[in-house]
Amino acid sequence: MNILLVEDDKRISDFVIKGLQENGFNVHLTENGVEARELLLSTQWDIILMDIMLPDISGIELVKLIRYKKKTTPVIMLSALGDADDKVDALDSGADDYLVKPFHFRELISRINALVRRTKFNHEHKENTYTCGIISVNTDEYKVMLGDIEVELSPREYKLLLYLIENKNKVLPRTQILGNVWGINYDTNTNVVDVYISYLRNKMNLSATVLQTIVGTGYMLKDN
Repeated sequence: MNILLVEDDKRISDFVIKGLQENGFNVHLTENGVEARELLLSTQWDIILMDIMLPDISGIELVKLIRYKKKTTPVIMLSALGDADDKVDALDSGADDYLVKPFHFRELISRINALVRRTKFNHEHKENTYTCGIISVNTDEYKVMLGDIEVELSPREYKLLLYLIENKNKVLPRTQILGNVWGINYDTNTNVVDVYISYLRNKMNLSATVLQTIVGTGYMLKDN
């Protein structure tokens, strides 16, 4: 497995590289955003470990870029910033997980393995296109269509819609949506699911009969 580590703190990068190599991973280190940008776009990686605070281009901007380029490589953000807003910004930009420094190395390995399992499962059970009424999501092209009109969604909006359409005609509790779209470590008291459901309804002009609110439970995307 090939891992790209984007980290400018030598103390941390030495610690991470040593541990990953001891666990059988191949690791390539880059210490700045410009070089990372080239490697992200030119090379296929299995996992990306991304520091947020880099000396030139921020990790957030790099994640936005690779998602804009429709690359689905799993990204774990590594940051000394532990506030909820910092985590939300990173995850909404397209990161798959967020680990606050300093961290236990075993936790990093556990999160890498979890993302690898999830990615492998998704690839083995992947359909190219999901449909629900006039909505279609092409996962190869990272494209969302509403009839003949392409709809531009943020990475988190796309992930939410894909999860809803994969489970169309099923009632999905808020906590289940939160765990699958934002991650199991997300604060269960947040209203972020309701906020992003509202974003989807507005951007895609989805009526309450299509994207249904199940009072006291969650949401369902209905294929009429």
